[in-house]
Amino acid sequence: MDQNLRYGADYSAPGMPTKLDFSIDTDFAGAVEMCNGMGACRQHVGTMCPSYVATRDEEHSTRGRANLLRAALSGKLPEGTMTSKRLWEAMDLCLECKGCKSECESGVDMAKLKYEFLDQYHRANGVPLRNRVFANINRLSVWGSRMAPLSNLMVSNPVGKMLSQMVLGIHPKRKPPKFVRQTFTKWFKSRQGPNPPESPFSKGGLGTATVVGTDTVVLLNDTYMNYNYPEIGKAAVALLEAAGLKVVLSDTKCCGRPMISKGLMDDATANAVSNIDQLYAYAEQGIPVIGCEPSCLLTFKDEYPQLVRDERANKVAENSYMIDEFLMKLQEGGKLELALGKLEKKVLFQAHCHQKAEMGTATSMAALRLAPGYQVELINAGCCGMAGSFGYEKEHYDLSMKIGEEALFPAIRAKDEDWEVAVMGVSCRQQVEDGTGRRARHLAEVLADALE
Repeated sequence: MDQNLRYGADYSAPGMPTKLDFSIDTDFAGAVEMCNGMGACRQHVGTMCPSYVATRDEEHSTRGRANLLRAALSGKLPEGTMTSKRLWEAMDLCLECKGCKSECESGVDMAKLKYEFLDQYHRANGVPLRNRVFANINRLSVWGSRMAPLSNLMVSNPVGKMLSQMVLGIHPKRKPPKFVRQTFTKWFKSRQGPNPPESPFSKGGLGTATVVGTDTVVLLNDTYMNYNYPEIGKAAVALLEAAGLKVVLSDTKCCGRPMISKGLMDDATANAVSNIDQLYAYAEQGIPVIGCEPSCLLTFKDEYPQLVRDERANKVAENSYMIDEFLMKLQEGGKLELALGKLEKKVLFQAHCHQKAEMGTATSMAALRLAPGYQVELINAGCCGMAGSFGYEKEHYDLSMKIGEEALFPAIRAKDEDWEVAVMGVSCRQQVEDGTGRRARHLAEVLADALE
């Protein structure tokens, strides 16, 4: 009875201090031990596990990484393995898609484990320049926008590309998103006249701000919407206002997702605290926070309560919605009145991995089908392979494109050009363009096309 057990009688895996809350699994070691070895992560359908699907290497499956982490924690591997280059190599190809969180029978959350591993690894080995740059993309975007269009020329000309390859290790085939001179914030304020009143999110913070009523929503002004793709914000405003809602624009900091992804957990926590300070007064009054970028908005819902660990974070999380989710919430409550015409359109929808893991695809499909003339199909594909900055990094480029070729790219190529591709995630849209040459637009833009 005591032979060939997964955990022997002498097994011990001490816990360690963590930035995220692991109490639901007792501690970090408990979260690692959630893996029971059944190997569902070695499947070739669904989202989990894109790196294994592409490499067919056990080390790059969720089970393989969990086994390595458990061996390091329990002392079966040499001392110092938890912050070693060898363990980093195994964790490096995890795309943090969260597919394992929803598809693994035991709910192993390898993305969360990787965040903590990277935090520990960087403390022992230092933070690479590239990680700092990608983690602080919001700060760079502020200056990129101020200097546009010069900044776009700087990064797209041969000298700029060469420098980005040499200094940051960005693959030469990747094109960074262009910065816009008129940010979404500037556009939003310009609608209110030459001297627009300050937003409730202005410099002094919310304090005891009074919100005008239950028909108000807060639109989360994410980095890419503000500095690169303001057309997404314009479409979101058009939809929300057409539904009879007053839109207030957030003045929050970066959600912290890039920092979390690169293991800079202290920086992410600071941003989370600041954003919760900004949004709690709205959440307290039941004023919804609406997001367009899945990885940003879902950071509020998933990571913020685990980083900040207080009731205010939970309240903000409960009060945050993706735009499609919120529209369908109104629809189901009999409160949505959108004047959508009979524009005929064929739409192919690819869901963001975090969206699939945290909330599924049903609300997106239902939201697109609010337009009576739309024919909508869901792409049966897993991760696109871009995963934020992952696919930009030269050592990951080939794997990134191979993952896209598993199902996503062929599915899009199989459809005629009259099918429009709708994708909510910014990195997913870039991957679709790079892999197929087809332009992808945000769900909000595609749905707003049908407004009368």
